[in-house]
Amino acid sequence: MQNESANRPLKNCVAVVTGASRGAGRGIAVELGAAGATVYVTGRSTREQPATTYAQLLALSDMQAVPGSIDDTADEVTRMGGHGIAVSCDHTREEEVVALFARVEKDAGRLDLLVNNAWGGHETFNGVFDAPFWEHPLSNWDAMFDRGVRNHLVAGRCAAPLMVRQKKGLVLTTTFWDRDHYLRGNLFYDLAKAAMTRLSFGMAQDLRPHNVASIAVSPGWMRTEFVLAGHKTDEAHWHEQPALARTESPRYLGRAVAALAGDPKVMEKSGEVLRVADLAREYGFTDIDGRQVEAFEM
Repeated sequence: MQNESANRPLKNCVAVVTGASRGAGRGIAVELGAAGATVYVTGRSTREQPATTYAQLLALSDMQAVPGSIDDTADEVTRMGGHGIAVSCDHTREEEVVALFARVEKDAGRLDLLVNNAWGGHETFNGVFDAPFWEHPLSNWDAMFDRGVRNHLVAGRCAAPLMVRQKKGLVLTTTFWDRDHYLRGNLFYDLAKAAMTRLSFGMAQDLRPHNVASIAVSPGWMRTEFVLAGHKTDEAHWHEQPALARTESPRYLGRAVAALAGDPKVMEKSGEVLRVADLAREYGFTDIDGRQVEAFEM
């Protein structure tokens, strides 16, 4: 019994990970599964119906189809030792988000962890990241705010009442933060990530009296499927690309999330924005290749 608790420290945790078909969300869901959690894996991409809004990015990456699905991720969560449950949800549609959390409450009777990760910024990416703000298309605003920041707010509004009633819970927001430096070259991205960080901070203030924590977590440069495709490589061969030397796998972020979810003193960190590299040193975890990857700094 003691060994089971050590190997599956989150076996009693019920989590929702939004935008978990691929990338950061998938890495987080898989690591929560490895810790024994029940994970509701949400997003729009299913095996039967891949997402249809990535045509521009697919063309830039020379990819034929969007990789990953919520079904694939849920299966991997279960294979790793947790319980993965795929739920199709367009997080831009409030009624679908409301239905998602109603299902969680009906099925599990509780919610211990929400990972706000659904993000629309990739849908309008035109291959240009570094440019003055007047040269970036306004469509980036809609993608990053209406289908990014708003997604986090809507999910948070639905999750909060469940956590407040049980007087316990954790909301984690994936963001990017480099100690208040300007993310030069993309004002829209800088604004969106700053808004997510501030959203997490604001939620922490309202949730604190109810013993519910809210924390923003910032990974470094992750080797997502799109990053690997953009460098014409894959996870098995990325070491051959010198440009990717500073990258980390999405599961490094996942291990940070699992560590925070299992920390009985997590309320002490509520309202903060924390870097994965710093959490790795604090909690003693490594990336999947055994490295403790240094923080990515601008």
